[in-house]
Amino acid sequence: MAVLTFDKNSLGNLEYSLQREVLSTNRTGGYMSTTIVCCNTRKYHGLMVCPIREGEDKSYVLLSSLDETVIQHGQPFNLALHRFPGIYEPRGHKYIVDFEYSPTPTLLYRVGGVLLKKEILWRQHTSHSRLFVRYTLLDARSETTLRLRPFLAFREKHALSKANMYANGHSWDVKGGVKCRLYEEFPYLYMQCSDPTAEFVAAPDWYYDFEYAEEAKRGYDCHEDLMTTGYFEVKLKKDEPLIFSASLEEIDPEMLHAAFEKELSERNGKTDFLSMLRHSAHQFVVRSGGRSEVVAGYPWFGRWGRDTFVSLPGITLAQGDVQACLDVLDTMTGEMKEGLFPNVGNAYNSADAPLWFVWTLQQLEEHLGRKKVWERYGKYVKDVLEAYRRGIGDVVRVHDNGLVWASHPQYAITWMDACVDGKPVTPRTGYQVEINALWYNAVCYALDCAKAAKDKEFVAEWKELPEKTKVSFLEKFWLQEGYLADYVDGEGANTFIRPNQIIACSMNYKMLSLVQQEAVADVVKRHLLTPKGLRTLSPRNPLYKGRYGGSQRDRDEAYHQGTVWVWPLEHYVKAKFDVQGEGFLYKAEEILENFEEDMSQNGIGSISEIYEADPPHEARGSISQAWSVGAVLRIAQMIKKYKKAK
Repeated sequence: MAVLTFDKNSLGNLEYSLQREVLSTNRTGGYMSTTIVCCNTRKYHGLMVCPIREGEDKSYVLLSSLDETVIQHGQPFNLALHRFPGIYEPRGHKYIVDFEYSPTPTLLYRVGGVLLKKEILWRQHTSHSRLFVRYTLLDARSETTLRLRPFLAFREKHALSKANMYANGHSWDVKGGVKCRLYEEFPYLYMQCSDPTAEFVAAPDWYYDFEYAEEAKRGYDCHEDLMTTGYFEVKLKKDEPLIFSASLEEIDPEMLHAAFEKELSERNGKTDFLSMLRHSAHQFVVRSGGRSEVVAGYPWFGRWGRDTFVSLPGITLAQGDVQACLDVLDTMTGEMKEGLFPNVGNAYNSADAPLWFVWTLQQLEEHLGRKKVWERYGKYVKDVLEAYRRGIGDVVRVHDNGLVWASHPQYAITWMDACVDGKPVTPRTGYQVEINALWYNAVCYALDCAKAAKDKEFVAEWKELPEKTKVSFLEKFWLQEGYLADYVDGEGANTFIRPNQIIACSMNYKMLSLVQQEAVADVVKRHLLTPKGLRTLSPRNPLYKGRYGGSQRDRDEAYHQGTVWVWPLEHYVKAKFDVQGEGFLYKAEEILENFEEDMSQNGIGSISEIYEADPPHEARGSISQAWSVGAVLRIAQMIKKYKKAK
């Protein structure tokens, strides 16, 4: 594909177009997201969603939408599209004749003899958020006026705005526009136009019952009231663009054209599958307040420690961005406590994140070399290993048999962490297969690094452990049916067929023989492999759920009971390459090609969080997920490596 475009037929079919969402971020915590016909279907949608203070974890929907009305001969034609209970009003999508994703989301409207181009652009890599919308009148047979009506929410992105008597609908004049703030705890939002003749007409009012269909599907409150403080009106001149700007900082309107052009010139071309994925990958790394973090997924996730390490090699190193990887690692190690990393917010409840950290360092080694990696992060690796061996509260400890036991009375502390009624859906308490595979890999890697650094004390202290761990692992996890137990607790082995076992075959240091690796990969292929990733449970299991949807309870019960995840697919491909070498190249390319169609679906230009377990494997969850994108980029990297070796 040259570029992502949608024509009038596609755009006019709301069943189709409302399922295609666009995302653009400023790399410092702010984003714009809506559908390709600019109709918000989620509470997370908005033209300006951003933190209001630097370094803040929360984001706020400030500017929800911007309605455009073309006026000719006194006749208004509203180009907007909104959903209200039972109806769409207005139905401006009928005027859209083209949508193009690259280099920035661009829509083309035709109203009679009027041809109007709209370009939406977020300013990137700045401490403040700024949205540009440029309108260019390409053709008109008579005088044309454009009316712009901003709809304001001023609320946290997980909440909804409701009409109230406290909102301040007043607008204060600034050069080229106005500034507004609905509530005193918020900063002012500056809305300005590049044309000095643009007039703002103050007309504060509430509009009621905007309906968000995707929230309704998810079982949440889906109705919102939005405030408009007035509207801009300006006469358009052919081929003389008008720029609308929304920001938390005022700008000289005379600078808007130059600022827009400069920003547009810095956009990389999103011209094919991999370039779109690379662009998507960049959007997950957020730098703000001296910190560099990974957003787990858009539009509702924040930082997750586990997701950070699992996705980091793919979203940074796979495209040569070593510095971004280092910056994120430095932020994370700066928050390390007692061998654990924060998972969500300040919760240190992820038993595997520290071991994924070591795995990330192994991938970093390919770019920096072992010596530099160990000099920079060896201390933290030692801290992790020592914390596990010593025991981290009642959560994680290494038993005398060399295996890691992880448990918590309330939380699910592995990546299968969904809870219903305060109880984990998949508790997996005890010895977990992937945690122990990661543990063995981490200890072996640390020993090799310490040997190279001539750290005799560390080597002497830890050298006996890997063999003990290996013997215990094979004794407890290997099943005579030819695959690995998912976890082992006081009652014995859990024999559910899950994707976690493939981690034992994808690590650089493995406890399984080549024959065992082949057997595990074969079981995973037969029971779990789909075109979009690995199922989380075999369809033959009575607990299997093939569909994902409904209320939060319904979704949480299906989240890890069959639902397909993309990120383990990287480890399946790695395991197969480790066994078959270039003999797996054709199949790997086929796996990669399965995701090309995703570029024009759901979150366009990116890859979703999860997919339904049953065909046709519809995308679900967040529209753009870091470890999904990272996994596919890593698969592409492996393919490139084996092609070079041929």
